[in-house]
Amino acid sequence: MPFYDIAGLRVEIKNNKGRTLRQSKAYLADNQDPTLPADIVIDITPERVQAAREEHPELNSDDWEYMLTGSDFYARLLGYDGILLHSSCIVVDGVAYAFSADSGTGKSTHTQLWLKRFGERAYMLNDDKPALRDIDGKIYACGTPWSGKHDYSTPVIVPLGGICFLERSETNWIKPADTKRAVYNIFAQTVRNLGPNAMNKLFDVLEAIFEKVPLWEFGCNISPEAVDVSYNAMKQGYEEQK
Repeated sequence: MPFYDIAGLRVEIKNNKGRTLRQSKAYLADNQDPTLPADIVIDITPERVQAAREEHPELNSDDWEYMLTGSDFYARLLGYDGILLHSSCIVVDGVAYAFSADSGTGKSTHTQLWLKRFGERAYMLNDDKPALRDIDGKIYACGTPWSGKHDYSTPVIVPLGGICFLERSETNWIKPADTKRAVYNIFAQTVRNLGPNAMNKLFDVLEAIFEKVPLWEFGCNISPEAVDVSYNAMKQGYEEQK
């Protein structure tokens, strides 16, 4: 079985094929020694896929295998002080910035403006579900194969400079996130279907993120000015937090 290096963890995906196989190729581990144990083992059985298809027949088996492997990875990532954050996460000058919101709000549209603005200084880390991990007391953003229909992802781990909760606005503005609203926003954009013990762990990881990463509320349009407003504030916040 192939092994993958995802978010700094050794991951085995059994019976990997289709879309999951295509999007995970960039994450193949250099060391494929089968005697080395995996941190996370993912095994999606045909029975699980069939059960999912019976509930939601509008999706095919390939789509469900992709979604279930991602779900299993993120549920087990919690044991390694990590979560997924439904967001578009971009890297500029070696620092990651995540823009989170409900689907269709404009996260990817905004980060595409960043790519145009910063050119070779910037790249997409993950355009859908980056992993966030607390590693040795610091929060990092990690590329993963579960990166949306366009598969914009990069297999690297970089410091997380900020999380922005994005909303549409006629004018561009940014401010530090209200704590109560930020708790709701980040909780709404991560895995929540967990048992009681896992929920306690989830809140521990979220507490670490809130303590170590600047959180922002951001209203924007699709003008180039929106990039300067968000980037300048988030970069300054990251420098002050270090």
